[in-house]
Amino acid sequence: MQASGYRAAAALGQARAPVQVSVILPVHDAEPWLDECLGSVLQQDFEGSMELSVFNDASKDKSMTIIEKWKEKLEGSGILVVIGGHDSPSPRGVGYSKNQAIAQSSGSYLCFLDSDDMMMPQRVRLQHAAAVRHPTSIIGCQVRREPPNSTERYTRWINQLAPDQLLTQVFTSNGPTVIMPTWFCSRAWFSHVGPFDEGGRGVPEDLLFFHEHLRKGGGLVRVDQSLLLYRYHPGAATHSVLETTIWTHRVRFLEEWALPHWATFTIWNAGRQGRRLYRSLTAGSRCKVVAFCDVDENKIKKGFYCYEDSQERPKPRVPVLHFRAAQPPFVICVKLVSVRLGPVWLGQPQGQEVCRVPQEAAGSDGR
Repeated sequence: MQASGYRAAAALGQARAPVQVSVILPVHDAEPWLDECLGSVLQQDFEGSMELSVFNDASKDKSMTIIEKWKEKLEGSGILVVIGGHDSPSPRGVGYSKNQAIAQSSGSYLCFLDSDDMMMPQRVRLQHAAAVRHPTSIIGCQVRREPPNSTERYTRWINQLAPDQLLTQVFTSNGPTVIMPTWFCSRAWFSHVGPFDEGGRGVPEDLLFFHEHLRKGGGLVRVDQSLLLYRYHPGAATHSVLETTIWTHRVRFLEEWALPHWATFTIWNAGRQGRRLYRSLTAGSRCKVVAFCDVDENKIKKGFYCYEDSQERPKPRVPVLHFRAAQPPFVICVKLVSVRLGPVWLGQPQGQEVCRVPQEAAGSDGR
């Protein structure tokens, strides 16, 4: 991970006495939403000490004027406001801005807020209480989407995952099961896991941090109340991340976190996405694939899949079986809306039989 400038800026945050909660707000050309966003910080009913840490990432609109206006209101209500930023010709990216906002802040807990979203008044209070109980977890919450019908399947997924599914569905194309705009965690745990990747536009800094969080044994907790108005609009930074980039990171994490526990496995889906998964695996992981399985008789009749692009000689020929003839463990590579996803135990060799990798398009339905 790149983290240039992070430690230097941290000295500023460490020079002040710490407050309980720092709201971390990166800003880039957020003029249309900032009044509502900052107003929601003022409306928090948290009774502890709180600060707002804003980092302006080369905004060219009136974002800074709005921030300065709200600084007086917030500080008049006892919320310290720390403002940093730069006016370079181009932005440095979301990961860099979050790192800087964190480094210049001093709170023992971090509440992440996107500049186009709006918090409900009880958000900081409820998530802080959960974070105190779960010091090595990322705390999320349910959301209300705006516009209401913009990403219905994705929003249902965010809000309705059972507690165990927050872990078992980490390989889906929707990304982190506790979504980044709702994150709340202790500063100590963030420092243990982070900082965010600073690669800039097109880098899924939230997914990379999420994977590192899981590698280090972090937990996932969701407060089951709608605490955030989560906006969907074409200018959202997440749209800059290519599906192929997300896919690559997901497959690598699957190979690191799940597949080492299996001597062999079956890919459930002999179609396009199943074959894509097979081709995306490293050679060592491909050697573990003993079969594809499917319900489509036309695919099954072919008898095998030949990996024509392989440099191996002879080229690998993987059997295609009816699912009733296939042997677990499985990697199920199907559309999320096509299956009812129950518990999937990952990262534990004993009892680990199924890993689901649903293929619902990440960018089109939600993020």
